[in-house]
Amino acid sequence: MKAAQERAILDEAESFIKTKLGKDSSGHDWWHIYRVTQTAKTIAAQERADLFVCELASLLHDAADEKLNADPAAAERELREWLEASGAGAESTAHVLEIIATMSFKGGQRPPMRTLEGQVVQDADRLDAIGAVGISRVFAYSGWKGRPIHDPSMPPRERLTAEEYRSGNDTAINHFYEKLLKLKELMNTGYARQLAEERHRFMEQFLEQFYLEWEGKR
Repeated sequence: MKAAQERAILDEAESFIKTKLGKDSSGHDWWHIYRVTQTAKTIAAQERADLFVCELASLLHDAADEKLNADPAAAERELREWLEASGAGAESTAHVLEIIATMSFKGGQRPPMRTLEGQVVQDADRLDAIGAVGISRVFAYSGWKGRPIHDPSMPPRERLTAEEYRSGNDTAINHFYEKLLKLKELMNTGYARQLAEERHRFMEQFLEQFYLEWEGKR
């Protein structure tokens, strides 16, 4: 496939996802997609992955997310139909759909990504869940779901099933322990692990300050 054709498909994918998620307020809006895509392109270049597949999967990775769609099955059909009509080709379409279907955290019990491109996109998405941006997104999502900031009587849960992870019986602060602080060790690629180090330290510093302020000590 020629570079110009790939660029046209990627531009159409950007328009598609902007229409679908442009007004999202849960932390999964267009700017989340933009950041994940930019990060995936950076990691893909470092790791020598297929840049077209990485960019296309990054642009579309939340299109059928069960958190964001009242009918996830219908959203998945819409995504598949869009890809099949996009001109991306059967191989790239199947690869992108596989990445999107298998990259979600879901309590941390998922098997590793099968392909380098899947690893790249998963790393990029996870990097956007940690650090300063990740902290911002935790509170945006918790507000969107009606969850409290913190409740000391609700300890973080361990070894969650996908159902428990989605149940909502938690707080914004619990989410750091149930997911975000685990992500550094779950990065697939060497370059993503480098990027995760600083973001992880920033979250630890934030939590230290948070608890001091919670108790009125600073």
